[in-house]
Amino acid sequence: MSVIPPRVVFFPEGEPNSVFVYVTMPAGTDIEVTNRVTKQVEDTIFAIIGHNNPNVESVITNVAVNAGQSIFERSRQARLSKVSVNFVEYKFRTGISTTSVLSEMRSRIKGFPGAEIIVDREASGPRTGKPINLEIRGGAKKPYTDLIRISEQTKNFIDSLNIPGIEDLRSDADLDKPEVIVKIDRVKANRFGISTAYVGMILRTALYGSTASKYREGDEEYPINVRLKEKYREEISDLMNLKIPVPGGKNGLRQIPISSIAQIEYKSSYGGIIHQEYKPTITLGSNVLTGYNANEIVQQISEALQSYDLESGYEFVFTGEQQDQEESSNFLMMAFLIAIAVVFLILVSQFNSLSKPLVILAQVLFSMIGVFLFTTIFDMSISIIMTGMGLIAVIGIVVKNAIILIDYIDVLISRGMSFKEAHCLPNLTRTYILVAIAPHFGTRWPGP
Repeated sequence: MSVIPPRVVFFPEGEPNSVFVYVTMPAGTDIEVTNRVTKQVEDTIFAIIGHNNPNVESVITNVAVNAGQSIFERSRQARLSKVSVNFVEYKFRTGISTTSVLSEMRSRIKGFPGAEIIVDREASGPRTGKPINLEIRGGAKKPYTDLIRISEQTKNFIDSLNIPGIEDLRSDADLDKPEVIVKIDRVKANRFGISTAYVGMILRTALYGSTASKYREGDEEYPINVRLKEKYREEISDLMNLKIPVPGGKNGLRQIPISSIAQIEYKSSYGGIIHQEYKPTITLGSNVLTGYNANEIVQQISEALQSYDLESGYEFVFTGEQQDQEESSNFLMMAFLIAIAVVFLILVSQFNSLSKPLVILAQVLFSMIGVFLFTTIFDMSISIIMTGMGLIAVIGIVVKNAIILIDYIDVLISRGMSFKEAHCLPNLTRTYILVAIAPHFGTRWPGP
């Protein structure tokens, strides 16, 4: 019979109290289009949970405002929306599993043209990154286009593995930021005696305004900002027909439209280049489907990437939840060793012996064996946070029990009993019982 080691999780997950559906449309999408797609998503959600469901506290939709996946993101983006489904408290729910609702939403909320859909649950415990978070880092002097190509190849490679449990692996590279380029004909501009900087200043003033004067009222002074009306700022043609003064004419000045010396080009650009440790970085991330273990999936990806032919100058780094889990594990392990060392020093000073403290601390090892054996037999997951803190806390309990037992054995030996007799079960029955109940009463019961 083979023994299957227990699964390891960062933090235990229970039934979610909230489920979030994030909708991302292509860059430049009008807010009306985003709102229309979001309403279709809402209809699918209500088809799943039903209207006037007593287990649902509220369904809240954000379009454009506060619709990002990060709680710190407060920007307004017309292409983003979020639908939050909040359930009543667990004790008040009847006949519903919110985990099943989450799984059904993930399977049914898809197929909306042009929309990227992410269905996520509220974070359990401390906020971390995505369960699967692979950073691809390139050298500072490497072209960003090469990093984009490598990230796409890596994503295709991982997708080809068909590892079960990966929800939807996506890149965080923003490659579709729309950009309008005003390309100035320098020959024509020089003919009118104007520079590209001057045209840029005119366009900036038209869009964002500039301070024309100041208004003073008493001791207060207010700047007067001048720019085009909103309806003229929304159309590129209106901006290109904007008249700019140039030398010439009867009065020494004449006006020409910007379109006479410039042309418009529409392009896509990068939304931004993220750097980690001074290296340009693209991250591939995904949530994990319900019932699958993130550590096992990351292990499979890591093993597969060992044989992947990565170009020189680039590297793979697993971050997100995996990095937080590693840092927490190292911290708890250090705390555990420090606790053992402090307890050992205290016991040595109390017993004036090295052997007795070692026997007492052996109980810690036996308790750890019991914890892992119990989780293996009952097919339970080991939580890095909860199990780690529990193991540190159990040091005090098992050490206290061992101190009571050994102290009573010393009492029996001091009364003339032989070493072998003092360790016999009949003489220690009462002590075993007292050891078991002592932690509950927070005291030590004296022996006879």
